[in-house]
Amino acid sequence: MAGVDRRIPIQTLLATAEPGNPVTVTGWVKTSRFSKNVSFLHLYDGSGPKTVQVVLSKETGLEMQSELGQGTSVKVVGAWVESRGGKQAVEIKADTVEVVGAGNPTEYPIQKKRTSFEFLRTIAHLRPRTNTFQSVFRVRNALAWQIHSYFQERGFLWIHTPIITASDAEGAGEMFRVQVGDDKEGFFGKEAFLTVSGQLAVENFAQAFTDVYTFGPTFRAENSNTARHAAEFWMIEPEIAFGDLDDVMALAEDFIRVVATKTIEQCRDDFDFFDLRIEKDVSKNVLAAVEKPFARITHDEAQDLLVASGRKFEHKVGRGEALQTEHERYLAEEHFKGPVFVTDYPREQKAFYMRVNDDERTVAATDLLVPRIGEILGGSQREERPDVLDEQLKRFDLPEAPYWWYRDLRRFGTTPHGGFGLGFERMLMWLTGMQNIRDVIPFPRAPGQADF
Repeated sequence: MAGVDRRIPIQTLLATAEPGNPVTVTGWVKTSRFSKNVSFLHLYDGSGPKTVQVVLSKETGLEMQSELGQGTSVKVVGAWVESRGGKQAVEIKADTVEVVGAGNPTEYPIQKKRTSFEFLRTIAHLRPRTNTFQSVFRVRNALAWQIHSYFQERGFLWIHTPIITASDAEGAGEMFRVQVGDDKEGFFGKEAFLTVSGQLAVENFAQAFTDVYTFGPTFRAENSNTARHAAEFWMIEPEIAFGDLDDVMALAEDFIRVVATKTIEQCRDDFDFFDLRIEKDVSKNVLAAVEKPFARITHDEAQDLLVASGRKFEHKVGRGEALQTEHERYLAEEHFKGPVFVTDYPREQKAFYMRVNDDERTVAATDLLVPRIGEILGGSQREERPDVLDEQLKRFDLPEAPYWWYRDLRRFGTTPHGGFGLGFERMLMWLTGMQNIRDVIPFPRAPGQADF
């Protein structure tokens, strides 16, 4: 064990240290309780969801009571001893308590009566100190780790795709323009934007390394204030050469199953919190959902199921209509009661780069729908035929010039290829039961919100 002068993370202390050893911990006061004979602090340091109890002597408690309010940062040196209380097996009997950063409990904004998620979004710089957001961001870290581990263990190459781009991957036009000075075309010689997807760029590397992925921030200038949309979010986008839509779905299903399971295993204590405080048995339900094979239906079949349900939906249903969130959730939550791939979307409903099927009405695309969220990822086989790609650009009224390099890939050793894009924050919402995308991003960016 580390010497007394070296701090030990609280999670490590609770898991490994033997009673009787000297310890040093640092952290913040979660709660404090003072009495005439003995006083107590409960400290956290972010290493895990549990606090450690610190017992203060009568003298220390009386002397420091006014200094040890909620939110104060401290350094404690003492002995790790068996507890006399019933709520914990071991505790720290403090020899010294040093206030590292003073707090003011009367002004500290995190109080039990004011800790709604809506209020906490107004103090994003402090909300990581609450139980919920401690767990959210530990799981976010673990999920990112498991995503990288999944691809690295399977030989995928991580490609850093550009954040500034001249092309619109989705063709929707909802992009933030990058402007330097007064001349919109001055710095780069043409208009430039924040990327909406790394997919087009990572395709370059799939045609050289076969299996690749990109994982980074993306941006949408969509004036939406829903619980599922943000102006800045993160995407995971693998791309595989020499593969078709079936290969893409097989990769997506295995990826979701493995990453979800391992993330829950890695953060079991945090998921116990989500199960109890956020959504009852959320981790159990996710694990049950990924344990069985995912269902697969076509877009036409999905619409037929919606019509046959007899349900009154807000948006129209029927062949040729677009699937809305309410439809997606019905299919995943009520009909299939688990994840379902919907394939072969109408051509006009999907992006220009998706491979046109032989019926020329649909494209080789898929969305994966999961309970509570609806669409969690979207993928497709890409259009590798140069003439059909050019036809698609014209069909979507997109200029050829910004896509010259993308078209060029089809001229030199092209292959069937495909991939998917997974919304990182949507997967976090699914795993944890959190209801709003702004509550799973450290610093949410939305219309009217560009700072804390």
